[in-house]
Amino acid sequence: MKHLPSYLVVGLLWLLHWLPLGALRTLGRGLGRLLYAVGRERRNVALTNLRLCFPQMTEAEREALARKHVEAFCCAVLDRTLLWWAPQARLERLIRVTGRDYLFNKEGRPVVVLAPHFVGLDAAATRISMFGVGCSVYSNQKNPVFNKLLYAGRKRFSDTIMFSRQDGLRKIVKAMKDGHQFYYLPDQDFGPKESIFVPFFGVQAATIPALSRLVRLTGAMVVPCIAHLLPDGYEIEIQPPWENFPGESVEADTAFMNRYIESQVLRMPEQYFWLHKRFKTRPSGEQRFYK
Repeated sequence: MKHLPSYLVVGLLWLLHWLPLGALRTLGRGLGRLLYAVGRERRNVALTNLRLCFPQMTEAEREALARKHVEAFCCAVLDRTLLWWAPQARLERLIRVTGRDYLFNKEGRPVVVLAPHFVGLDAAATRISMFGVGCSVYSNQKNPVFNKLLYAGRKRFSDTIMFSRQDGLRKIVKAMKDGHQFYYLPDQDFGPKESIFVPFFGVQAATIPALSRLVRLTGAMVVPCIAHLLPDGYEIEIQPPWENFPGESVEADTAFMNRYIESQVLRMPEQYFWLHKRFKTRPSGEQRFYK
């Protein structure tokens, strides 16, 4: 009985997947407006991030952008009910993919699918998993009921190989050399260990330099994957592989990656994950940004 409330929540989520997408999105926007109003801590995180990244905006513009982001985030969260339970044919209609051929190459080179933290990244991961078995990194959740649900969702359409953050690069490199594409989320602050500081929108950000190291170890291609949340579903944009990567150093590669992510954020800033404390880790002697 300990986890009964969690099972009840899962049951409610299961019911939601029967709704038409329009109704689900209406609920998501309403939930987003509610969370923006009552979620003071995360609202302040988003506004702090936007002040740092877009100092040229007025406060009113940043608040409007933060509201749009929280609404988009909540829509994507409720859309997970479709990813977990909707039939594959429905998901193929709702989640369209452009540039699929870039995921494959005649030379048989390993592939890193670079997926920045846009709200539609779970839809992208689910859709790409329908093309074959890949690998990714998974963070265990404290609640065992939700942990099981999220884990099963990642493996729904293929036996995706899941690594923990403690596994390091060695297991990932082996899986890539065995032919499994690595779905890599590169842009969160995991603390000072193994991070380096490179600019993100002009602010020094602790960034894991794993992308450069993986490419140097495996000879992999970097194929960007940008997930767009749209009124009628998602468009997953698979872009051409990067040329001339890796470059002169791990530091230069990591800075290049952040500049690339910036360019994509500017295309749809309301869909980037501003609720994360991206600038939590500071260089020695710098003041903290978040209260």
